[in-house]
Amino acid sequence: MSFRKVVRQSKFRHVFGQPVKNDQCYEDIRVSRVTWDSTFCAVNPKFLAVIVEASGGGAFLVLPLSKTGRIDKAYPTVCGHTGPVLDIDWCPHNDEVIASGSEDCTVMVWQIPENGLTSPLTEPVVVLEGHTKRVGIIAWHPTARNVLLSAGCDNVVLIWNVGTAEELYRLDSLHPDLIYNVSWNHNGSLFCSACKDKSVRIIDPRRGTLVAEREKAHEGARPMRAIFLADGKVFTTGFSRMSERQLALWDPENLEEPMALQELDSSNGALLPFYDPDTSVVYVCGKGDSSIRYFEITEEPPYIHFLNTFTSKEPQRGMGSMPKRGLEVSKCEIARFYKLHERKCEPIVMTVPRKSDLFQDDLYPDTAGPEAALEAEEWVSGRDADPILISLREAYVPSKQRDLKISRRNVLSDSRPAMAPGSSHLGAPASTTTAADATPSGSLARAGAGKLEEVMQELRALRALVKEQGDRICRLEEQLGRMENGDA
Repeated sequence: MSFRKVVRQSKFRHVFGQPVKNDQCYEDIRVSRVTWDSTFCAVNPKFLAVIVEASGGGAFLVLPLSKTGRIDKAYPTVCGHTGPVLDIDWCPHNDEVIASGSEDCTVMVWQIPENGLTSPLTEPVVVLEGHTKRVGIIAWHPTARNVLLSAGCDNVVLIWNVGTAEELYRLDSLHPDLIYNVSWNHNGSLFCSACKDKSVRIIDPRRGTLVAEREKAHEGARPMRAIFLADGKVFTTGFSRMSERQLALWDPENLEEPMALQELDSSNGALLPFYDPDTSVVYVCGKGDSSIRYFEITEEPPYIHFLNTFTSKEPQRGMGSMPKRGLEVSKCEIARFYKLHERKCEPIVMTVPRKSDLFQDDLYPDTAGPEAALEAEEWVSGRDADPILISLREAYVPSKQRDLKISRRNVLSDSRPAMAPGSSHLGAPASTTTAADATPSGSLARAGAGKLEEVMQELRALRALVKEQGDRICRLEEQLGRMENGDA
């Protein structure tokens, strides 16, 4: 009798991580040394923000993504806080707006110039004052415009309308101890929190009520984290009584027992989870670790499936995660992390290997776009809305090999203009006309004026043939892609 090991089928089984080359890192950044379990880093499709060491106050760097290499010591920072900055978060509905929380007990919201900073930014758009102790947690509402959550060491959660600088809700009686983290659910109707009293709570902020609570979600004394998943379940990281690091999955309808519980190792760094709702993959980064583990969350037991580990030599001080709309779709990139070392920031690209050059629609379902689904006033009035989704197909840029396949049918000069990133691949055959015009120019000089009309007719016929063949190739490649992905 033969026993054959059955391997679970998953398109993410072969995801691999790869750091970028040295010249694409951000060098000479003095990452903050403040003792706080925050990510110290926030990224969006335009800018990278990193909390840095600053004398006489708190500051963070904001760099355009293209500004790689060594960062000058004199590069301007955002430096309006009078105490160290503890947490930063980019607004999901405006790529030039960032919020920061600090030891000076304030929350500040900043407007970054379109092309980045040219001088130090000291004047925030708005200052939100309401905490009596340092503010360590900042989280924008996922679907409502200008709604911001802040949590401080005074054990108070405040929800603000940034547009009017007013305090919407004050939740000051739900947490008896220090709040470790806060996470909104998919549509922003609830949030969950992890607290030093070892409890995970699910809270309705507009009613100010506790929806569900699990005491001793993890029995260890070290910091824990809780995040909402897209289907409403809660994923937590923490420590066991024996100080072993744990992951757990909970159903809010029944918090008595975890749906799944896994022990990882006995390191002592807090585990920071990053969740991708489009692929249901959770990436877990430990502070002080030199690895990123990733797990797929599924509907069937054991629910949490280990995929792989990305390992490197240097420990991480913090980590930022790029939103889905900032990834390179044409390279099958499903996640990009910005790993903070002591003096640099290193992007790490997570890729699913695929043979086809076509847009991989199974890897890139429609994802949350930059448009807010609700105004702050609508959310306060009791309305909820899911994020407005966008397709990433428009962001797809055919690779160079793809262009070569199309252009192999005719003779093209290399002088044609490059395709714009937003243009669709069907435009490629049309753009060959100028190159095809140029191709017979040498023979035209020798042919003489009498044959000009004949050559022009032949040229027009060739042009039509090239366009027709280009369209046919595109159709065949799409069919081939569907067959490779099992759709046909």
